[in-house]
Amino acid sequence: MPSYAVPALDKGLDILELLADSNDGLSQAQIATETGRSVGEIFRVLQTLERRGYLVRDPASGLYSVSLMMFELAHRNPPLRGLVQAALGPMRRLSTSSGQTCNLSVLDARRVLVIAQVESPGPFGFQVRVGAEFPVESTATGAVLLASAGTELKRAYLGDLSSRDPEAAARLSDELAEVAARGYARESGRRLVGIVDIVFPIVGTGGFPAVALTVPCAATTDPEVDVDEVVELARDTAAEISEAIRPHP
Repeated sequence: MPSYAVPALDKGLDILELLADSNDGLSQAQIATETGRSVGEIFRVLQTLERRGYLVRDPASGLYSVSLMMFELAHRNPPLRGLVQAALGPMRRLSTSSGQTCNLSVLDARRVLVIAQVESPGPFGFQVRVGAEFPVESTATGAVLLASAGTELKRAYLGDLSSRDPEAAARLSDELAEVAARGYARESGRRLVGIVDIVFPIVGTGGFPAVALTVPCAATTDPEVDVDEVVELARDTAAEISEAIRPHP
């Protein structure tokens, strides 16, 4: 099969993928080193990406970082936009009734991507940034999303993870089995002590990537709604969102 490589496009994608994994931004020289190219090779690509709004360059430090352009492009996609629009009303009601923050995530390129969030109406609540990404194996949300994905993707992800971290793969496999048996995830202190993650799958997405509703339930000394009640509220909300996005004849 003939190869139709586009070198400039390869450079641009390499740069975007590199900077997407960088928390603090990178200089032009660092980008060249990390991508295995010379500064001259990437100079025009960086200028173009900056001009088109995909990268931002700090005027003081000269460091490049990715903008929210790709996230904005994803939200122009009609299925994703429709999903968020359908979910926000039920999520607001869930947040009001539970006193907790809640968020919506999808499985994107084998990572957990947060696409929407409704903040707690009370003084306490654990929040994540919309647009934040996490490795699947690092969150209860990831386990629910992968459990909702196809068999091929689950097998491929577990195989790849096993080659890198056998212990993490074994833990994730156990989590997937638990999610399959229970129908949702409930996990304490995975990323932050005092937080109970309650995660339900959104079903009936009609071929759209796996979707999950997460309530990072912040423990307080005098909760108005206890964790068991939040579980039931989240279950009902997930069912409501699933019904709203399910194709109807």
